[in-house]
Amino acid sequence: MGTRPADTLQGRGLTRRRLIGGTGSILGAAALGAFDIPTAAALPREADLIEPGAQIAALVIGTGYGGSVTALRLAQAGVDVHMVEMGMAWDTPGTDGKIFANTASPDYRSFWLRTRTKQPVIQFLGYPLDKDVPKYTGILDAEEMGGIIVYQGRGVGGGSLVNGGMAVTPDRSRFPGVLPSVDADEMYDVYYPRANSTLGAATIDPAWFETTDCYQYARVGRKHAQRSGFSFRFVPSVYDWDYMKQEAAGTVPKSALAAEILYGNNYGKKSLQKTYLAQARATGRVDISPLHKVTSVTPATGGYSVTMDQLDTTGTVVTTKTVLAARVFFAAGSVGTSKLLVRLKATGALPGLSSEIGNSWGENGNVMCGRANHLWDPTGALQSSMPTAGIDNWAAGGAFAEVAPLPTGIETWASFYLSITNNPNRARFTYNTSTGQVELNWQTAWKQPSIDMAKTIFDKINATEGTVYRSDLFGAYKIWGDHLTYHPLGGAVLNKATDNYGRLQGHSGLYVMDGALIPGNATVNPFVTITALAERNIEKIITEDF
Repeated sequence: MGTRPADTLQGRGLTRRRLIGGTGSILGAAALGAFDIPTAAALPREADLIEPGAQIAALVIGTGYGGSVTALRLAQAGVDVHMVEMGMAWDTPGTDGKIFANTASPDYRSFWLRTRTKQPVIQFLGYPLDKDVPKYTGILDAEEMGGIIVYQGRGVGGGSLVNGGMAVTPDRSRFPGVLPSVDADEMYDVYYPRANSTLGAATIDPAWFETTDCYQYARVGRKHAQRSGFSFRFVPSVYDWDYMKQEAAGTVPKSALAAEILYGNNYGKKSLQKTYLAQARATGRVDISPLHKVTSVTPATGGYSVTMDQLDTTGTVVTTKTVLAARVFFAAGSVGTSKLLVRLKATGALPGLSSEIGNSWGENGNVMCGRANHLWDPTGALQSSMPTAGIDNWAAGGAFAEVAPLPTGIETWASFYLSITNNPNRARFTYNTSTGQVELNWQTAWKQPSIDMAKTIFDKINATEGTVYRSDLFGAYKIWGDHLTYHPLGGAVLNKATDNYGRLQGHSGLYVMDGALIPGNATVNPFVTITALAERNIEKIITEDF
């Protein structure tokens, strides 16, 4: 294939073939090699897993932010806890010596039970980016529901394994609109600081930011934002900044500077495995069973009978177990918790659940876009995969835009953004009796308010800079990534489906502890709010219920 004018980027002689061949990035365009899938020897030992008939004081379903907070604080209070996780433990290296796959080269570890990747960026310069992969219980679930793809982490650590690490506390003035029944003073004086401290959140060294090559893309984003009159805001991250400095100096294995993000980060990111879960395990009171999916929770003498399927790495059920739990904490993520509770209510397993179960689900107003910059505004061939700043236009336009990386390994002159917007649309989970499936009624057209709000930032920047939107990332001539969310929220809303501390109505001893409690929008990346809310709730529950 020769170089033609249509093959160049902004007329700079950068051909599609050269770009795809050189990519080492979230675009995942690298060629796939042979796959070496671990044998059963790499799976959890049976002796480490929950036993059929076991009697559990506190069963936590899920190991993400809410579940990890719950397990740690219960254990510290002297309660024995067993956590069950649908995904893998992610504690065993693959044949390449790494636990997690590189984002540039998706393999069997990358996607949850798919035979072809489903990447957020669909194409680049006209070339599709998805690749065939073996079916495996990989780390990233791209769950297609109604008119949206919901990206979720699968494994011990949940979403902390696959997110960008932006530990954003919402502006205090916005908090009443997020959780109106929660005391803001308590959250900002006690629980947000507690969450950020335990998560290990810290802000980048501003002097290093100004000089390092790997954040040139963010400095360009700042310049463009400020020239259009927008506030540019540094936000904390759970990445180890000292480690990243060593990466840049070439003294440690690269991680953020090797574009590791979508399919896990091997070294520098402080996921829950290194923070809350590490502390929980250190108590000696917390056990975790990976590759276990809860299918039923029903009242029983002494608590609740909980049925779960144990999976192998192809997703096949190898055995079904039933245990007795005195108390059950639902922390399977907004989608996982909501789908399970909707099914349990509809099928009569937990008939006393509130009619609010399944309501007020939202996607945190997520929408993505890219801009094509001028030749004099290069964004850098080396880009850290961990974003550290955003553009704040919430008050005037209803949008907070993360200045995101597009780390292709070569210069693209492109700026990339993930916006969180004040989208008012909410969906509902319902149970389809004919199919036995839980469905979500989200419609892609409901993303239009998010696009309109994001445009309040990027239309103005493009006008000021004389630049245009990229139209080669999300489909042919498609500017907006309006088909996805990284931030599912709602479905079991606090003080509606539960009381004001996450206790499920109608069934004593059942609790919701995750993002399902937040009605659809957190105004920023939500995991710090999920963590802080879980800290608040479990403190009250331990005091009053145990």
